[in-house]
Amino acid sequence: MNQAVKNRTAGEMIRQYFTDFKVLKETRSEYWGIQFINFLDCTVYFAMITIAAVFLSEDLGMSDTDAGYVVTVFTSATTIFLFFSGMVTDWLGIKRSIYVAMGGMLLLRGGVAFLGLTDSVPHRGIIVSILFFLMAPLMAMIQTVFQAANRRFTTKKSRSAGFNLWYLFMNVGAMSGGILIDMVRLWLGFSSSHIFTTGAVMSVLCIGVTFLMVHREDQLRGEDEELEPEPIDDTPKVRKNPFQIAKEVVSESAFWRLTVLIAMLLGVRAVFAYMYLLMPKYWLRVIGTDANIGLLNTINPFLIVVGLILFIPFANKFNIFKMLVYGSMISALSLFALVLPWQMFSANIAHAHYLMAILCLVILSVGEIIWSPKLSEYTAAVAPEGQEGTYLGLTMVPWFLAKTVVSAMSGHMLLRWSPEDIGQRLQENTVGFWDSPAAMWFFLGIFAISGPFLALFFRGWLTRGARWKTEEATT
Repeated sequence: MNQAVKNRTAGEMIRQYFTDFKVLKETRSEYWGIQFINFLDCTVYFAMITIAAVFLSEDLGMSDTDAGYVVTVFTSATTIFLFFSGMVTDWLGIKRSIYVAMGGMLLLRGGVAFLGLTDSVPHRGIIVSILFFLMAPLMAMIQTVFQAANRRFTTKKSRSAGFNLWYLFMNVGAMSGGILIDMVRLWLGFSSSHIFTTGAVMSVLCIGVTFLMVHREDQLRGEDEELEPEPIDDTPKVRKNPFQIAKEVVSESAFWRLTVLIAMLLGVRAVFAYMYLLMPKYWLRVIGTDANIGLLNTINPFLIVVGLILFIPFANKFNIFKMLVYGSMISALSLFALVLPWQMFSANIAHAHYLMAILCLVILSVGEIIWSPKLSEYTAAVAPEGQEGTYLGLTMVPWFLAKTVVSAMSGHMLLRWSPEDIGQRLQENTVGFWDSPAAMWFFLGIFAISGPFLALFFRGWLTRGARWKTEEATT
């Protein structure tokens, strides 16, 4: 980073951030169609994943544990299918992949809505569980479509801005998803089943946008971009298969250092799973059935959008590892806001838990803004050159395993510490600390905060051989 860039003020850098989006004027309608689909799909996805466990219990009569298992299968299967969906997307092409994914979603979401509203269908809980599982490969496909389309429909010059805007649309969609939940449940007084009805309608809209705006699938190139001629090389190339690459990677000490750090941060990353596995039912039980769980779920994506824009100018002024660790600590501390006695906030139990939830989500978001973007940077810094992608893919395995275990245990944790009558018992002061939701958040908070402290203690070993940017500050 040259001195002129260092001397720019934060205001100038923020203005430059938005100015960079001007390069997107060279994109075609396909890019903007994909972003509209991204917004619609994220609105439905975040609403659906937040309300899923509540819907399964309230509308289908499932227990907390059974609902947790269904969500576990759905989220874990989606992650597994991500390993294969890219090949299917390449085979079908972007436009046909959207038609297949959204057409399937239309049928499956419509089926879930119908079953949620029809009590007379036998074994509807089992049928809905199957429909959730069938959604997984389609969810994985649409994610790989976004990645492929964002690259295909931008030039080299506009690619960075294109992915930034995609991330902003995704978070705006997450905010809209929270609003959708409250609109359906509280403002209109409808069943949670109609969130899936809305999802079916959104699928139709996505198909329509694809038909109207996505016409070409060739790589967009800027005026100054030319096809690079392939070099003539008669030397036989020996290509290693994925298993050979993986075998080499796991034999390197750098990979195991990265894996250990990922494992240390699992407790922090799990907090984002708690946001849809534990918090919706917890809020409904301690605040009341009219709790604005959707509005609460807009806090995190809103702060992420605003925070990233404001924080980007300062992000490269600090050491990557320190930001990763200290940001993780801040996010972990967010859970302890739910451990505090609710009487500290208000004499009204509902008002008190609203304030506790807001405090928790604000602290969580501040930490996420600091540490989350740096995890990929850290991975690139410790990975040997040319193996960054392999490292990133393999280090997803511990997170997948942890997410699966946490999801499977979520129903048991709710039954143990946050059963359906917990709100009344808390108000009557007839439940001890270790049997209250505060104990659940205390144990999860200890699990989360211990990892960053261990990472800080083993900093020398974890950062050995890291290729930090030369211009990065050491503060």
